[in-house]
Amino acid sequence: MTKLYNQTSEKSKRQALRNNMPLAEKIIWAKLRSQQIEGCKFRRQYSIDAFVVDFYTPELKLAIEIDGDSHYQDGIPEYDHERQLFLESKGTKVLRFTNQEIYKDLDRVLERIREVICQMREITPP
Repeated sequence: MTKLYNQTSEKSKRQALRNNMPLAEKIIWAKLRSQQIEGCKFRRQYSIDAFVVDFYTPELKLAIEIDGDSHYQDGIPEYDHERQLFLESKGTKVLRFTNQEIYKDLDRVLERIREVICQMREITPP
């Protein structure tokens, strides 16, 4: 059986991403870390197969992706779509937010995350 999560081969990529987080990710991480939302433990820059997601909670198999300007370059939206389909095929729910959503309406973003966590806990056995 192949290891799917946090493969050693992706470790340097995860570390580099953690050490160079964009501002929007830093803002969200400040709110997700230390189980601040519904007591849910998130990890940052977590790999699932060859893909690294911005934030992930193994408890619910929930990934949070923050889409910055680079996500709107040629070919990237299609890549993101294929990547999301793969993650969903492995049982991971993906929530996406843009940098602008983080900057302009952080409270709404956090409330949406809270809502999804509560919904997933209702249908997911502990």
